[in-house]
Amino acid sequence: MTISQLAPERALRRLELTVVRRLEGYLHGEHLGLLPGPGTELAEAREYQVGDDVRRMDWAVTARTTMPHVRDLIADRELETWALVDLSASMDFGTSQLEKRELAVAAVATVGFLTHRLGDRFGGLMLRDSTLRRWPARSGRLALYGLLRALLAEKDHGEHKARSDLAGALESMARTQRKRGLRVVVSDFLTPEDGEIDARMEPSWERAMRKLTAQHQVLAVEIVDPRELELPNIGVVMIGDPETGAVREIDTRKRRVRQEYAAAALAQRERTRTALRRVGAGHLVLRTDRDWVADTVRFVLAYKRVAPRLHQPPKGVAR
Repeated sequence: MTISQLAPERALRRLELTVVRRLEGYLHGEHLGLLPGPGTELAEAREYQVGDDVRRMDWAVTARTTMPHVRDLIADRELETWALVDLSASMDFGTSQLEKRELAVAAVATVGFLTHRLGDRFGGLMLRDSTLRRWPARSGRLALYGLLRALLAEKDHGEHKARSDLAGALESMARTQRKRGLRVVVSDFLTPEDGEIDARMEPSWERAMRKLTAQHQVLAVEIVDPRELELPNIGVVMIGDPETGAVREIDTRKRRVRQEYAAAALAQRERTRTALRRVGAGHLVLRTDRDWVADTVRFVLAYKRVAPRLHQPPKGVAR
């Protein structure tokens, strides 16, 4: 039984139990947040070491000791977390146990259930048909349940007025939510230009994502369905673009067609991965045919090891 087949309250309780029982022990403990990174509260000064951010130089201590010192930062104890959830038409798809939209809700629930227990405020933005709906950031379980209930209740009505503008939504998020904290972007990152431009060109949303990572910790959750990666050999099929309604006939019996489709899908995913790495965002891939809890655990444990290298400026370049 999928999440959408359950009553909203039962679905949310099941999600909460899943997250708390299987994830809490991995993500809590000595770590103060889901993603490691600098905070905003000043700590003690220490001697400068090669690679330290020069913007944290403590000039007063440096002058007194005649030795360069930097001021460390500690993680905030109360953060403001915002989740941007892409619920465009391409997210209303799924060929496995979960639809992409359901998996997106599970991703938001994972972050929300873990952060609200620490007293953090949690807010949400939902993107659909170029319309951005906003839920104010509040603390507490009831506020989080309200956001998740609204995400679960959002249905595909079959008619879409316009393509969803992920870049515009990211711009709005960076412009309006200025209090530092964690920003979670949940999307399949499929854009209108996929397959039409050079795969080496940056995605339309990259510049806006870079603005977001300059201000906040950012976790990008990419939602993927296996049928988006390769076509099965099932004869002649009609494949439609869910956001524009355009339909195209494809003969999946031809190996060349299947190979070209798989190559294009691989190029799109690599383009997304490279862009997220360039902007310094954490990148979690969740698939509808895999155990999303286990994938989240593996991502967090691996990311905590490599995050310092990902966010370190190039040699000879001051951040």
